[in-house]
Amino acid sequence: MAGLVLLALALGAGALPFEQRAFWDFALDEGPGGGRAARQAPPTGDDSGDGSDEASGAFPTSGAPDAEAELPPYGGLCPFGCHCHLRVVQCSDLGLTEVPKDIPPDTTLLDLQNNRITELRPHDFRGLRHLYALVLVNNGLRRVHPGALAPLTRLEKLYLSHNQLAAIPAPLPPGLLELRIHDNRIRAVPRRAFRGLRHVNCIEMGGNPLENSGFEPGAFDGLKLNYLRISEARLTSIPKDLPETLRELHLDHNRIQTIERDDLKRYGQLTKLGLGHNAIREVADGSLSPLGALRELRLEHNRLRRVPPGLPGLRLLTVVYLHGNNISRVGAQDFCAPPGAKRAHYQGLSLFGNPVGPGAVPPAAFRCLADRLALHFGNYK
Repeated sequence: MAGLVLLALALGAGALPFEQRAFWDFALDEGPGGGRAARQAPPTGDDSGDGSDEASGAFPTSGAPDAEAELPPYGGLCPFGCHCHLRVVQCSDLGLTEVPKDIPPDTTLLDLQNNRITELRPHDFRGLRHLYALVLVNNGLRRVHPGALAPLTRLEKLYLSHNQLAAIPAPLPPGLLELRIHDNRIRAVPRRAFRGLRHVNCIEMGGNPLENSGFEPGAFDGLKLNYLRISEARLTSIPKDLPETLRELHLDHNRIQTIERDDLKRYGQLTKLGLGHNAIREVADGSLSPLGALRELRLEHNRLRRVPPGLPGLRLLTVVYLHGNNISRVGAQDFCAPPGAKRAHYQGLSLFGNPVGPGAVPPAAFRCLADRLALHFGNYK
């Protein structure tokens, strides 16, 4: 099955919208206008989304690799034990301890996941100047030598997740659009960790033991990210100096306890905000007001005792997750704007798993739902 997906990428990765449904998400890339146009201007089209996957990135990350006319002819090389077809080289699950030799120079996708490669050496990728995607997931990788990635001048997707890295490799290829480095041992993000990444729009770095103090001031300066995930870390508050271009921010499974009034003022372009599975007790009045573009808010499995204030003023908000909290009462104006005010109808509203007792919900509380099936209520124990 993996081979078929790899083949699909090789035949044209620019055909469908980016929606991470599984590991091989880069097989579903597109960009309005196609190809490298995504580098020129981040997409600003409709982002209604279906909210079906907490880890989905709803924005394009890149187009297809370079046209075949720019590539040298395939020379027939293929590393022993690997499968090579249409400039895709698949060497996964072979027990490799180093990057194999004889990789065809016209390779655009190299799959080395599920091996035992613990080190990337300076000359491992020499000559692979057409490489578009590199997959090194689940290798026990501990060290990336400076310069190891330097030959990969056209690399757009780098997958280093589920390894043993203690630091973000440097320098990173300047053409990167997507970096996935989650589930490693990274504790710090230096100021220059992402230096020169003018085009990157997706960074996944959850599952690392990152604390708020681990981010040096200015670590994200110059980035124009659409999507950032720092879930399953050790954050105790919302970082305040992330890129203001963000459309999706996922901080689930951390240790955040409050949302202060100024925590989100920088992030007015957000359409999805994930804060589920924290320890949030209070959402300050006015803290959500800067989020005029927000369409989906996730606050499930926290310690909230009331519906967060300010939801009626978020006119585009259509999906709210509040299940698994300590909310005991719902007010008539908690979700819906006053009569005559315009706002979108809720498509999904989850309140199950809260101690809302009989008579604690006025009849008009859910008048702004698209239909009754949009409400998920009850099942509290």
